[in-house]
Amino acid sequence: MPLLFVIGRILLGGYFLQAGYGHFKNLSHMAGYAGSKNVPVPKLAVGFTGLLLLVGGATILLGSWTNLGIYSLILFLIPVTFQMHAFWKDTDENQKMNNRINFLKNLALLGALFMLLSLSVPWMNSF
Repeated sequence: MPLLFVIGRILLGGYFLQAGYGHFKNLSHMAGYAGSKNVPVPKLAVGFTGLLLLVGGATILLGSWTNLGIYSLILFLIPVTFQMHAFWKDTDENQKMNNRINFLKNLALLGALFMLLSLSVPWMNSF
């Protein structure tokens, strides 16, 4: 396995592990924020998404069960990106800028996950 791929795995997996840890470390604060964004049962939602992040980050970092981890992260990123970072709804310019940055970052992360997934799904390599 090429060294750059391993470094990428460490960086990407580590990013998601850190984010998952943050969900549990700051559970009450994040649940309050999620509630302000109309997320139903915010504490449970933050805990569940933290678990998705931990599973995804660990599998990518360790290089085993990676498809499970990638699907976990996609399951996390798609709704969170559009629910939590809907910058087009913001009226405060600073909030709009922060949400736009996070929205675009999440789209880039989704792109990286789709590319990583394509390495293990043969029919995706035909495009």
